[in-house]
Amino acid sequence: MKTPIIILVILIAPYLINACSRLIGFKNFPDCIVLMLGLSLAFAFFGVGHFVMTEPLSRMIPDIFPFRIELVYLTGVLEFLLAFGLLFPQSRNLAGLGCIAVLVGFFPFNIYAAFQSIDVGGHAWGPVYLWVRTPLQIILLAWCWFLVVKPHVRYKKTAY
Repeated sequence: MKTPIIILVILIAPYLINACSRLIGFKNFPDCIVLMLGLSLAFAFFGVGHFVMTEPLSRMIPDIFPFRIELVYLTGVLEFLLAFGLLFPQSRNLAGLGCIAVLVGFFPFNIYAAFQSIDVGGHAWGPVYLWVRTPLQIILLAWCWFLVVKPHVRYKKTAY
């Protein structure tokens, strides 16, 4: 059950470091950039998980899907690409939309894993884990929307 806490720390740590540097007089970065870095680091963390925990993550995919191990690797690469895309203004909007699609598209697999009590990332708790996972998914979706996509929708081009 520690994975959601790790994700929250990854999301918020760059912001806290930046705020502390501001307090002691160091030059800091705009909050939107630092929050974007947190989101990018979170997606990189997700990508690493696909290569470190490949077999357990493959059990989250129902048996009707072929090439489950390969799908885990492929989605890990996708998450790395999204993390990288968030770092550059030219690709940020597309990466943000991709992050939203990944979060929405992967959530049914989290539901399946929770109902199967698959022992990876807290899913062994069964459906109860969804009470933790669902708010985290909503936070990540909101983070992607308000930080990445919405500024592009409103202004067509962002300054950050």
